[in-house]
Amino acid sequence: MKFIARERPFWIRQVRDVFLLGLIGIPFGYLICSTCRNDFDLLKYSILASSTLWISLSKGNGLVNYVISLYVSWLKEPVKRLAVSLVGHTVFTVLMVLILKYAFQELLDTDIGDFLTVSVMSVGISLLITFTMHTRSFLFSWRSLAIESERIKKEAISAKYEALKNQVNPHFLFNSLNALTNLVYEDADLSAKFIKKLSEVYRYVLETREKEVVSLEEELDFVKSFIFLQKIRHEGSLVFIIEKFDQRNVNVVPLSVQMLVENALKHNVVSDDEPLIIRIYREGDFLTIENNLQKKNILKEESSGVGLANIKARYEMLSSGEVEVNEENHLFTVKLPLI
Repeated sequence: MKFIARERPFWIRQVRDVFLLGLIGIPFGYLICSTCRNDFDLLKYSILASSTLWISLSKGNGLVNYVISLYVSWLKEPVKRLAVSLVGHTVFTVLMVLILKYAFQELLDTDIGDFLTVSVMSVGISLLITFTMHTRSFLFSWRSLAIESERIKKEAISAKYEALKNQVNPHFLFNSLNALTNLVYEDADLSAKFIKKLSEVYRYVLETREKEVVSLEEELDFVKSFIFLQKIRHEGSLVFIIEKFDQRNVNVVPLSVQMLVENALKHNVVSDDEPLIIRIYREGDFLTIENNLQKKNILKEESSGVGLANIKARYEMLSSGEVEVNEENHLFTVKLPLI
């Protein structure tokens, strides 16, 4: 049978605290009155005064701490909080000692010990209680802030990732429909075949929309279908090579390889005289997508910048490895970390 711990009612906790603080005051009552150790009546008042002092300082300083917390935060203004706390607790402690001293000496006509001794011990008690309360308060505040910060961070990452994924579909669809627009006027049969393949390709886009990663095999099969659509348009001007390598048990970000292939087509000349060669191969823990450089003259405003920036941003969230981009020897190379 599972028992669930329940917090005690407020008044029960207060009675318990007062009882324990009263017990703690007994030995201190004996210590603060050196002249009344052989006088039971005087010792009784000394113990009563000590217990009252412990209870008053503990509960009173607790109230002071609560009031200060309403106006000054440890996390936002730690220096100010420390200064206000020291002043507040010191003033309260001195006032409480004076009140108790007056109460026992004037009202009960009883000397409960040396005033200096009582004051020093009271300040010590107050500092101990204050340190305990503020340490607890600070740790709870820090823990709450850490939890809240982590929650906000996760929500921000999730929102950013969703925004990045939502960029992919319009980007891909726009380019595909743009290609289809040109093809419709050239060959109706090829257009029908293009539409069929496009539906298969776009089904993959929809199926992977909610996924953070997909297997490399799935992504490359999708890329092959995408290349089939592109080769209908470009024919022999586009050369696509996937070298043989182990594709098992590794993942990539969905549509990342396809977007790099699409970027290569978008930014480079593709013609019979200057065929575009795209090669995909594996290098250790990276998948490399490489193409020969024959750049088009594309205006800056015509380039959305979604592709490569999108891929880098998504990999930053999902992998410790970084996307590597290199341009040299008339080759443009992007290396994707395998997840």
